[in-house]
Amino acid sequence: MAEDTESRNDIYTKDGTVDYRGNPANKKQTGTWRACPFILGNECCERLAYYGMSSNLYLYFKNQLNQHTATASRNLSNWSGTCYIMPLVGAFLADSYLGRYWTIASFSIIYVVGMSLLTLSASVPGMKPTCSKTNKDDCTATKNQTLICFVSLYLVALGTGGIKPCVSSFGADQFDDADEIERNHKGSFFNWFYFSINIGALVASSLLVWIQVNIGWSWGFGIPAVAMAIAVVSFFTGTRIYRYQKPGGSPLTRLCQVLVASIRKFRVPLPADKSQLYEAADEMKSAIVGSRKLDHTKGLSFFDKAAVETELDDNKGCVSPWKLCTVTQVEELKIILRLLPIWATGIVFSAVYSQMGNLFVSQATLMNTNMGPHFQIPEAALSVFDTISVIFWVPVYDKMIVPLARKFTRHKNGLTQLQRIGVGLFISIFAMVCAAFLEIIRLKTARRHNLYGEKDIVPISVFWQVPQYFIIGCAEVFANIGTLEFFYEQAPDSMRSLCSALALTTGALGSYFSSLLVLIVTRTTTKHGKSPGWIPDNLNIGHLDYFFWLLAGLSVVNLGVFILVAKMYTNKKAVGTLR
Repeated sequence: MAEDTESRNDIYTKDGTVDYRGNPANKKQTGTWRACPFILGNECCERLAYYGMSSNLYLYFKNQLNQHTATASRNLSNWSGTCYIMPLVGAFLADSYLGRYWTIASFSIIYVVGMSLLTLSASVPGMKPTCSKTNKDDCTATKNQTLICFVSLYLVALGTGGIKPCVSSFGADQFDDADEIERNHKGSFFNWFYFSINIGALVASSLLVWIQVNIGWSWGFGIPAVAMAIAVVSFFTGTRIYRYQKPGGSPLTRLCQVLVASIRKFRVPLPADKSQLYEAADEMKSAIVGSRKLDHTKGLSFFDKAAVETELDDNKGCVSPWKLCTVTQVEELKIILRLLPIWATGIVFSAVYSQMGNLFVSQATLMNTNMGPHFQIPEAALSVFDTISVIFWVPVYDKMIVPLARKFTRHKNGLTQLQRIGVGLFISIFAMVCAAFLEIIRLKTARRHNLYGEKDIVPISVFWQVPQYFIIGCAEVFANIGTLEFFYEQAPDSMRSLCSALALTTGALGSYFSSLLVLIVTRTTTKHGKSPGWIPDNLNIGHLDYFFWLLAGLSVVNLGVFILVAKMYTNKKAVGTLR
């Protein structure tokens, strides 16, 4: 009888996941790699839509909406930043109320609406900018036309905010944390998840950018809109075989309860024996839905006061969570606070990454883009080499670097997640160094040929930009994938979407930081109008190389800070089973 019970228990997952009917998830019928093609297919199509729209957006702002270089750069950075800050909204709804599946589904609809409106804004007379009959890049846009464009773009930002923090976590949920074999597949899932992102980006930054430049923006935006619709269909197709984590209530409320309770008890002494701190009655199960218990850790001991029981905590047989919190709740707050320094070091890296769709494109506009006598490569299409780099490095990392590193480190993943992030930050420095050296050579060549005009093309092939794109792609495989996996693994079980969103917000702050740097540099270097500055509309009389050197220097400092905070980091300690 005991054997039958044990055998029955082996059929179902032990991490709290359920099937689409709300029953315990059957390990043989749901989840694992069988569910991943639908999730990875969704991500591939969604990223094709996103990058198909955003890769060339800088030139759309300049040529179609007739915006100045610095204005277009700031608008792109601000929009990109919003795309990476909105995941906090989607993550909160997913962890608290809707669950990851329904959050992805509902925000996908908003995404499709935004993409459709953007297509109309570039297609319908009266809604689209008015362009010269002889030069399609000589356009003007009214305030209303610009408004419609930005409304559609920010609808897309809202839509992607619900999808981005949930898809990677939802995919990782398909592997049972309590099953050693399935748990070991999670690292590979994050690698192939990022691989699928870049397959979509590859098509977007090559074919779709070419369509936008040579055929028209209506097709260039319309195809991504169709891709997004396909992404939604792909996602719904796997509904019956997915595993679902139940939402555990508002994580922000629990964090606030710990803050309030610890402040109320700031005079209460901590017990010498930390086992006396308050925890749920069940020795193995947490009181929080969808979360394992967390063991007490040293450090940040002020917040332990929230879990100290006093006579005043019991009010007529009812304990208020605003006066007394469990150790697990306290540890949730500690985890978030410990993640913040790691998170902050991702901002400079994201600022470097954002240059691919921004000032790298601006640099390329004054270089030779000819490929033979009858074909010109679109400037934004150079980002395809970042994508190719990622597609190259993901399998190399998964199949070659990990086994090789494992022999030296004895770590199951070859490198720890923090080591992997650090390597990525180090590599990213060289991308800015390459970009700076190329700009120095470009400016010297321009002066040698007396090319000082705003549209004078310098006789240097745009393909000299390939190294800086390729290096960023390599850095992504280490830093971005490592960050995704690190934040998922270190997050409390019921806050994984929120922590994934937190990781993504570095992209937002990186874009905002880049925008702020451009603003500061522009105002500082053009003071009193005596100098064109580092980043004028006419880059042939500017010093874009100085800006790249500035980012390289900030990246060096950032790497040093990361090494310090990584050494001090304390890993979470999960115990027991999920409720």
